[in-house]
Amino acid sequence: MFLKLLLPFLFLFPVTNNFSQTYITNVTIADIENQKLIPHQTVIITGDKILKIQPADKVNIPANAGVIDGKGKYLFPGLTDAHVHFSQTGGLYTRPDAIDLREFKPYREEIDWSHEHMEEVLRRYLQAGITTVIDVGTTVNFLKQREQFKDASYSPSIYMAGPLLTTYEPDAFKSLNDDSPFNLVTSIEDAKKAIALQLVYHPDLLKIWYIVGQDTSDIEASARNYLPIVKTIIEEAHRHDLKIAIHATERITAQLSVENGCDYLVHSIDDEILPDDFVKLLKKKKTILCPTLIVHDGYVNTFGQNLIMTAYDLRTGDPFQLGSLLDLKHIEDTTLVKNYRAYSNTPEMQARSKASNDNMRINLKKLSDGGVTIATGTDAGNIGTLHASSYMAELKAMQESGMTNWQILQASTMNGAKVLDKENDFGTITEGKKANLILLDANPVENLDNLTKIHLVINKGKVILPDTLIRETPEALVQRQLNAYNFRNIEAFLETYADDVEVYDDKDHLLYKGKEEMRKIYSKRFDNTPGLHCEILNRTIQGNVVIDKEHVQLGDDHFIEGVVMYQVEEGKIKKVYLTR
Repeated sequence: MFLKLLLPFLFLFPVTNNFSQTYITNVTIADIENQKLIPHQTVIITGDKILKIQPADKVNIPANAGVIDGKGKYLFPGLTDAHVHFSQTGGLYTRPDAIDLREFKPYREEIDWSHEHMEEVLRRYLQAGITTVIDVGTTVNFLKQREQFKDASYSPSIYMAGPLLTTYEPDAFKSLNDDSPFNLVTSIEDAKKAIALQLVYHPDLLKIWYIVGQDTSDIEASARNYLPIVKTIIEEAHRHDLKIAIHATERITAQLSVENGCDYLVHSIDDEILPDDFVKLLKKKKTILCPTLIVHDGYVNTFGQNLIMTAYDLRTGDPFQLGSLLDLKHIEDTTLVKNYRAYSNTPEMQARSKASNDNMRINLKKLSDGGVTIATGTDAGNIGTLHASSYMAELKAMQESGMTNWQILQASTMNGAKVLDKENDFGTITEGKKANLILLDANPVENLDNLTKIHLVINKGKVILPDTLIRETPEALVQRQLNAYNFRNIEAFLETYADDVEVYDDKDHLLYKGKEEMRKIYSKRFDNTPGLHCEILNRTIQGNVVIDKEHVQLGDDHFIEGVVMYQVEEGKIKKVYLTR
């Protein structure tokens, strides 16, 4: 039985400034463009713009101004995720063309969920310090829906491409009309008509899904067969003053795209190490590249049941979509599951994944060192790549490629703005630009993890406490606890419990008390039970009490079932009642 996903969060009004001006005083600001930190500065914000930046000792603060003490803190531009997909949830059921589970969960439920939870997803992005998102392939219905969030202080600035213009449309997405992420184009005339239809909804850019090998196994021949359509789309986009983004993961498709005017390559080239001439071509053409290093492993590790989530992932990711990634451990179609798991874990697949990852990282270093503009993007929404929470994993992968922290911070701020020629609007801390900023408690140049230590977010000039953006419901907290249990992450698991938690049996006898006693019990269980997995058979919510009927797999033929009641108080699980 699958969990019915209910709206899991009560949203709060952000704590925002009501002053005519806001002064961030005595702060160290990041000069992103010149890769240096400038201490003892005061930044003055008026409306949604940065009015002035001055040395702290030269500023007189008027009595009616709002003041934020920046001493010991670091002010950086807000981050940009330059590759997301709002029409995808990041969960197991979001790509029926990759794994068809529609008999267990109708795809219509995924579509509805993504629309109903768009505000929550946007709040998660802002909570992570991401003040701009670029959806490089959405649906008509999402192009319409984004207007709801245009002026919302809790929402990042949203830029969108319309449905992907493609010569190949997966069967699972046919006949979805305005909910389809694809526009099938098989001729030049089709391409022009599809673009005209998209222009009605005012996309910020157009996107080509340059998929080859459907017409012939000769990849270069296939790429050249589709080139007239690709060229037409590029020309039409530029004729309407729109940038063109292209999904091209082979060197030949990427090269043909760039030679013919592509502005933005939204993936790394993974089939070969790039020649120097290609690097020079991208630099000459001023083509921006978004590496999306982690998205492929999200699929492989989910299907192979080798997925690992950090404590940060478990804390900040949507708990229900994250939890769904482990559903293959109990889904009823065992043949399907076994086949996916076996294939993902074959030596051939593992070797192919490693070769692809190695190529992408080597190529990223080569491109970055060669002066090509790199923009950070996650491809969030794909299976295993969750919205907002996956951003840090992408940054770490970029770091593993050999990029410096300053280069990564540039890719995550000013270069994201360059994707749409918005570098005069945001991306650096500069007078006259938008006040989209993050105030950090520690220096990310020293350690990228410090990007998660957000003191305040300033979005569209509004000052927001990150913790006010989302409040967990009891159900969401219990689900987060369950996810940590299933990933056997003791720290993330204990984080959901009160320090003085009490655990009772079904006769109301106290079994033990306190988080440290729980640590002893569950650390041992997590260490000694590699096949541990808890499936929720039924869930009941009564105010601050969540009652789960659980099936806990301890080994191949060893399981227990029972009912567990969780009582939540002040944002933590305070009491637990066990019935076996």
